[in-house]
Amino acid sequence: MTKPVARVPQRRNARSNRARILATARQELGRNPDITLEELARASGVVRRTLFGHFPGRAALLEALAEEASEALRVAMAEAVRPEEPAERALAHFVFAMWPVGDRYRMLLALAQRDLGVERVAEILSPARSAVTAILDRGQRDGVFHTHLSPAVLSAGLEAMHFALLEQVNTGALEDDGVSTAVATLIAAGVPEERASGVVAEIAPTVTREPDADD
Repeated sequence: MTKPVARVPQRRNARSNRARILATARQELGRNPDITLEELARASGVVRRTLFGHFPGRAALLEALAEEASEALRVAMAEAVRPEEPAERALAHFVFAMWPVGDRYRMLLALAQRDLGVERVAEILSPARSAVTAILDRGQRDGVFHTHLSPAVLSAGLEAMHFALLEQVNTGALEDDGVSTAVATLIAAGVPEERASGVVAEIAPTVTREPDADD
């Protein structure tokens, strides 16, 4: 009687191929949003049929990246939200937790209008936006942050600044592991520069910086 062929290695290879395609897509879409799936297959080191076996079209690939980003944000939020801390420290912790996630998935914002849709990107970012708005609201009530902008508006402005800084990292104009951005965020929220630098200097050594998933 013929023994059944073990399918575990095939499944393992399929998972490895899928992960490699997604990792390559994160990198290449950031460089060239118009890259074709055929070009992406070559960059991933797989044949066209393998890529289409996992992702039958561009929409399926981008949705997989969106789901991946959503899960990464969920995990980061567990570290980012610290309601027991003073607002300025909580905001700095938030930046440190979110910085690597934003770095990895910033290309989704560039693709929002044309491919994913603004609503889908907003859905992904909604938990983080709500969390930082709550931190800013608490800090304004405690007299730590300025109050000439509402928490929601200030949150939107800080988010835009973060994405602008991430793009500067992408172009090579800025090197940052989150420290400079955390200081800039506190200053933009209304914390004096010396105090902002001090808070971040206290927190930075306690932050675990995980290696990029593509490394």
